Amino acid sequence: MNFKTMSLIGAVALALPTLGMADPDDDTLVINGDIAITTKAPAPAHLSDSLDEVMSGWHFRSDETQAMEMDDFDNPGMIFVEQGVEIWNAVDGGEGKSCASCHGAPEEMAGVKAVYPKWNEAAGEVRTLQMQVNDCRETRMGAEPWKTDKGGSIPMEALLASVSRGMPVNVAIDGPAQATWEKGKEIYYTRYGQLELSCANCHEDNYGNMIRADHLSQGQINGFPTYRLKNAKLNGTHSRFKGCVRDTRAETFSPGGPEFVALELYVASRGNGLSVEGPSVRN
Repeated sequence: MNFKTMSLIGAVALALPTLGMADPDDDTLVINGDIAITTKAPAPAHLSDSLDEVMSGWHFRSDETQAMEMDDFDNPGMIFVEQGVEIWNAVDGGEGKSCASCHGAPEEMAGVKAVYPKWNEAAGEVRTLQMQVNDCRETRMGAEPWKTDKGGSIPMEALLASVSRGMPVNVAIDGPAQATWEKGKEIYYTRYGQLELSCANCHEDNYGNMIRADHLSQGQINGFPTYRLKNAKLNGTHSRFKGCVRDTRAETFSPGGPEFVALELYVASRGNGLSVEGPSVRN
């Protein structure tokens, strides 16, 4: 890989136009030898003024980290998929039902992850996949909801992502979802914290550069949930958002709150055309 190094001063002032861009690698991601993952795609129309191409964070990782994701036996995130299968088949709640009672095998849910977050007409709101799972738990199973990125939420999302691997992300941003999308876009470009950094400063203006001995990616979330070697666990999208905002030295939003729901919708739409990749492996 050929990345340029960003100085400490540059890390604090990420938006400086003088910082050079670096090309990610051209490696190809095929999982288990048969699941081809689209890791580079033309940027969706709503990004035409900012990017020509969208790229998975997989391209910004070392060869060793990349290799872990190419084989499910080496991917530590697959342990959580196995937990998700157990949860899927377990009866929970007062109605005596499991997820399988209504939906059958997990493979029947192929393609679901690719379109979330999405507008839910009955609820009158944009819902993340975790929110929709909780609605099923409460209304159909009579079970307690999980907190965002905690409990069974992450294994379940990992399972649903795994059965959609290779399918194109296709998150709708028009119609009734547009207002939430616009809110997410505003958050993405707003500078936060003592460092006065926005999501765009890192992931749009400086992807490919280095910060704290790590490469900045485009911040795509098509690979979430993602197993991070840094904290040795599977991480959810909102938890990663929380960490990013915290790193600007700002008071962050709450996982599951309306701000991060809107941000997830917007960031997911930036990856339209890439493949569902989770559970991925990252630094």
